[in-house]
Amino acid sequence: MQPSLWQLLIVAALVLILFGRGRISEMMGDVGKGIRSFKKGISEDDEAEKPAKQIEANTAVSEDKAAQKISEKE
Repeated sequence: MQPSLWQLLIVAALVLILFGRGRISEMMGDVGKGIRSFKKGISEDDEAEKPAKQIEANTAVSEDKAAQKISEKE
């Protein structure tokens, strides 16, 4: 069952009466801040993982070089 235009207008009017225009815009601002904060947290996690991956890669290269030196001595 799909709501008609009148039903949607009544629901919109009730929301405006209950919350008011200022409260709705304030809520949307809070939602925007939450989304920005979420994205910032995700990007910080990605940046924190990058150095760990670089350290792992550098360790693997160092181990390979050490293995080559040992084999050269033999």
